[in-house]
Amino acid sequence: MTSVQGTSVGIRTEDGVADAYLVHPGDGLPHPGVLLFQDAFGLRPHLTSMADRLAGAGYTVLVPNVFYRHGRSPVFELPEFIDTDSRPDLWDSIVPVMQSLTPELAMRDAGAYLGWLAGSPLVADGPVALTGYCMGARLSLLTAGTYPDRVAAAAGFHGGRLATEAPDSPHLVAEHITAELYFGHADEDPSLPPEQIQLLEDTLTKAGVRHRCEVYPGAHHGFTQADTAAYHREGDERHWAALLDLLQRTF
Repeated sequence: MTSVQGTSVGIRTEDGVADAYLVHPGDGLPHPGVLLFQDAFGLRPHLTSMADRLAGAGYTVLVPNVFYRHGRSPVFELPEFIDTDSRPDLWDSIVPVMQSLTPELAMRDAGAYLGWLAGSPLVADGPVALTGYCMGARLSLLTAGTYPDRVAAAAGFHGGRLATEAPDSPHLVAEHITAELYFGHADEDPSLPPEQIQLLEDTLTKAGVRHRCEVYPGAHHGFTQADTAAYHREGDERHWAALLDLLQRTF
């Protein structure tokens, strides 16, 4: 692990300015870019610590506040330790904001994030990698299919509703994807039942997408997020190994 430098940046989009966290190795040289998509709880200290870990492995990492239309981060008032079983009221403020970020808006924003990375002197030339968590896994998949020439690899962990019957289901972009994909699913996740896992697998295979989808036993939705009650240490460690392996193969 190398020393890293992190800072807040603003990214201009068609609808305003998205605040974001940028972190990179301390040598100040260009490094491969990684766009990290948040979970539903938003940009907060745990996500910046995850970005720091990636930067320490040799990457320039951008974590945008994808809910910027509702204010700068933190968008929600969250406890230090998030347990939605004891605080179900948290979803009253989070769910409407999540639902307001339509695939169309999200992908318009993703173009701005990718453009910002392409113009940064801290990011090496060429395509970048993506990783996303919970709702961020959907954004990762959609971005890989919407901007195939800009994405070399994409990962998603404990994603929900990745392959549904909806006309805008993320798995429907598979035919456009040129990146290598990795998905780590939670095996106790009602937002991604076995039939969706199978549909995603079948669709990626039929489209000829290089990919690997794995189910993590004993893991719940949100298993990588150490500031939540869903955290699963074994699953999180496996996630880091898989993600870093994908990035090393990519760059």
